[in-house]
Amino acid sequence: MTRTAGVDLAAAPASTAVAVIDWSAGIARLVELVTPAGDATIRALVAGSARVGIDSPFGWPEEFVDFVVAHHRGSTPTGSGLDAIDRRRPLAFRRTDRFLVEHGLGRPLSVSADQIAHVAFRCAGLLADLGVVDRVDGWAVEAYPAGALRHWGLRSRGYKRAGNRESLADLVSALQDAAGWLDLGDHYALMCRDDNAFDAVVTALIARAAQLGHTRLPDEADRSVTLREGWIHVPDCSLDALRWSR
Repeated sequence: MTRTAGVDLAAAPASTAVAVIDWSAGIARLVELVTPAGDATIRALVAGSARVGIDSPFGWPEEFVDFVVAHHRGSTPTGSGLDAIDRRRPLAFRRTDRFLVEHGLGRPLSVSADQIAHVAFRCAGLLADLGVVDRVDGWAVEAYPAGALRHWGLRSRGYKRAGNRESLADLVSALQDAAGWLDLGDHYALMCRDDNAFDAVVTALIARAAQLGHTRLPDEADRSVTLREGWIHVPDCSLDALRWSR
């Protein structure tokens, strides 16, 4: 038996959820689904997992970091032309963000220009506490539930927040239909009323795909940069392929 975990990370524990799935002989069982979750709870629940998925950016765009350091030191280059949005995009989006857009797998928020930066601040501390160094293909991998859901042919938008609970319940049902081997147990109801809990389960499935080598990785030319920026793991396999170890 092996175990994967998924963390739907938010800036605050109240909106953070953790899922743990046990895998054995073609059957998967959701054994833990906890929300809210502080860092200590996360560390305790993911311990012993073969792979952990975390729904949060693992780093910032390389050009953004260089730009901020130069500005902080008073050495911002002249003639940057930053009145043009095309010149600002490399400051806002990482290699992995642009990869997903180019391949129709979603449009991640900018970690340097959106409020998701607060989640990334927390994630940076959590990665340090977990001893994660490799931000591309390490024990913990960066996950993006919307990209995985889209790849698996499931609804990837319009199910979050209290006003969309019916859509969320339909999505949980669709996931169960597509993965009948996944035993959600008593956690089914929580997934239907809490989109953070649902995303944590999807993130644990992404961790399983990464464990089996069924996620897309960066080209060798981008690897050194993505080791600093982070890399979003999107499955390149069917849901059913997650059942079996290679």
